[in-house]
Amino acid sequence: MLSVTPIPAFSDNYIWLLRQDSSQEVCVVDPGDAEPVLRFLEREGLSLGCILLTHHHHDHTGGVAELIQRYSPRVIGPDNPEIAGVDEIVRDGDEFRVMGRLFEVMAVPGHTLDHLAFFTAGIPPLLFCGDTLFSGGCGRLFEGTPEQMKGSLDRLNSLPADTLVFSAHEYTLANLAFAKAANPGNPDVATAFDECQKARDLDRPTLPTTMERERRINPFLRCDDEDVKRAASAHGSTDSTDATFATLRAWKDSF
Repeated sequence: MLSVTPIPAFSDNYIWLLRQDSSQEVCVVDPGDAEPVLRFLEREGLSLGCILLTHHHHDHTGGVAELIQRYSPRVIGPDNPEIAGVDEIVRDGDEFRVMGRLFEVMAVPGHTLDHLAFFTAGIPPLLFCGDTLFSGGCGRLFEGTPEQMKGSLDRLNSLPADTLVFSAHEYTLANLAFAKAANPGNPDVATAFDECQKARDLDRPTLPTTMERERRINPFLRCDDEDVKRAASAHGSTDSTDATFATLRAWKDSF
């Protein structure tokens, strides 16, 4: 059985730790800071066998060098010279095994051009999507275009409904506050906001979410919804789903 544990980092990052059954060797995803990972591994008596990297931003890669120095793990990530330490470059459609599970690599440009997501179709299916898909939202467009990001989200949206979605940041409440404005007629958004507020009040993560849940509450996956289009039309074009997405993303940037 593969377990996934969040290791909080910085103010709102999650470094996800994967462990197969009672194995002492684990894998982490996007270790932007080595210190909380080292603290966790030492406390639990674990060793680090693998690192997965979704993209080059420092809050996802900043701890890699120190972790390599300590554990010499296998490091899997995108083809980007800005990321030091990757010894296994992967691209769209590649597959690899980690912790006994076969992972598929999905190119999901938009937030950055090198962004990858890692999907494994086990029971349950798991998705590690970095800063592409968040609960109730999506990543800012630092390098890609709205069309690229929408294409990436459409691709993730094709995954099974029960896929557990492990995003890299605790942005859910802020995203759902925007979703209330962008999809005001959707009662699922209000319910999700209340549930997530209770979780945060108890200092619990709002993640993972599921693809089924995101299809109900995430306005960026609902660009063909009439309520979303009406709300977005006050902020820009809604002549197509691509235009609606671009309008939503620009609106969210200044929300």
